Amino acid sequence: MERATVLPETFSGVHDDMTEQFLIIWGQIKAPLIVPLLNIAVVLCLAMSAMLFIERVYMAVVITLVKIFGRKPDKRYKWEPLKDDLEHGNSAYPMVLVQIPMFNEREVYQLSIGAACGLSWPSDRIIVQVLDDSTDSTTKNMVEMECQRWASKGINIKYEIRDNRNGYKAGALKEGLKRSYVKQCDYVAIFDADFQPEPDFLWRTIPFLVHNPELALVQARWKFVNANECLMTRMQEMSLDYHFTVEQEVGSSTYAFFGFNGTAGVWRIAAIEEAGGWKDRTTVEDMDLAVRASLKGWKFLYLGSLEVKNELPSTFKAYRYQQHRWSCGPANLFRKMLSEIIRNKKVSLWKKVHVIYSFFFIRKIVAHIVTFVFYCIVLPATMLVPEVEIPKWGAVYIPAIITLLNAVGTPRSLHLLVFWILFENVMSLHRAKATMIGLLEAGRVNEWIVTEKLGDALRLKSALKAFKKPRFRIGDRIHLLELATGCYLFFCGCYDIAFGKNHFFIYLFVQATAFFVMGFGYVGTFVPA
Repeated sequence: MERATVLPETFSGVHDDMTEQFLIIWGQIKAPLIVPLLNIAVVLCLAMSAMLFIERVYMAVVITLVKIFGRKPDKRYKWEPLKDDLEHGNSAYPMVLVQIPMFNEREVYQLSIGAACGLSWPSDRIIVQVLDDSTDSTTKNMVEMECQRWASKGINIKYEIRDNRNGYKAGALKEGLKRSYVKQCDYVAIFDADFQPEPDFLWRTIPFLVHNPELALVQARWKFVNANECLMTRMQEMSLDYHFTVEQEVGSSTYAFFGFNGTAGVWRIAAIEEAGGWKDRTTVEDMDLAVRASLKGWKFLYLGSLEVKNELPSTFKAYRYQQHRWSCGPANLFRKMLSEIIRNKKVSLWKKVHVIYSFFFIRKIVAHIVTFVFYCIVLPATMLVPEVEIPKWGAVYIPAIITLLNAVGTPRSLHLLVFWILFENVMSLHRAKATMIGLLEAGRVNEWIVTEKLGDALRLKSALKAFKKPRFRIGDRIHLLELATGCYLFFCGCYDIAFGKNHFFIYLFVQATAFFVMGFGYVGTFVPA
């Protein structure tokens, strides 16, 4: 009789019997296995949420105090404009190297080279160095001709190429510093190929380095020229504005630590050399250098008032690759440098704790993992297991406060907050996955794919082309992980309607829809924001 209950003898009512079998098996394993495991997961996720909450509140308090008491950079560090010296002439000004690393940047190379050559600085005290790793011969010729064009105008510009791409960006920057003419330079400004500094950039940054010998880096803020292009770029703007408005400012104001953003900054070359130069052991060579320089006792300054125009990824494919690199790299660097940071004797215990706990563990690991695991896996799972309860402060209050604190960086986009939450939850899947790859040094740990830039001139052209000739490529449009997660959330929502008590299905269905939309590649590259 018991056998007949579990395995029906006829095919009549197969669907009902299969459902009954599933419920029986589920009931048998739920209490002894699922409930304890889910309880452990809830406790761990609540602990991580609390740590992230404390970190966000701490930064909110600090940034508020900075704004109230006006802790401006020129009050924390000496700043005086550099003046002409009648006796020494232009030799009184430091020699500055401007590096522009690029790789097949056909759409934006003219913008970056033109902006660098337009920097206001004594012409005999600046060298523009274009580091071209392009593999496309046409693009390489175009970049070389652009450099020759500026050279004919009297600009001291050097076009440098390599016969390999070893080390990617780090390798190019390292090779660039080996050139003989660089020995006379004191500082190096670095701009990625889509960055366009204003002419007064050097006049506003170099004096800090000249008058404060303990400073190794002056970092400027990014200004996104295509933030209004589509809904996806608006979402990116909200995330990055918090990084610049709060995280970078807090790290600089408390003299603790903040990472170099890889571009739109000026380094003291002596600090780079003392830190061991550029290393290509991870995909975040900029953060690697910043951490090593910080451990040598060097200080960094962030100038939030100095903005450098650049471009956000405007395709979902490009954005996913970028986020993989930005999430995997820090986790892998944390794995490689943890013992080195602990053993360091040149910096204070406070700075060690800040770098290890706040900068790496909370912001680069916990933030990515808890967002996906808690809100997209564990929380929905409690709909299937009503025996496991999540306190309201962990499920509602803490996430709401963290979300609001993140959103303050972009007040103009507060009306898009719901879309941003859904977007960030979907992207947390890739960030969590990339973080684990970095921690475990798995397959794609050193994957480096240059972020595609469209440039102002080609953006409309590309949009029209995409509209006229839509192409459907399974690899580009179908994302199985998003679809699988969406199915899981949808199932949890249906279960909540049928058997649950929490009536949490609205959130589950809405979030599942977001996963489906992005899983099918319809995030909306050219959807008006």
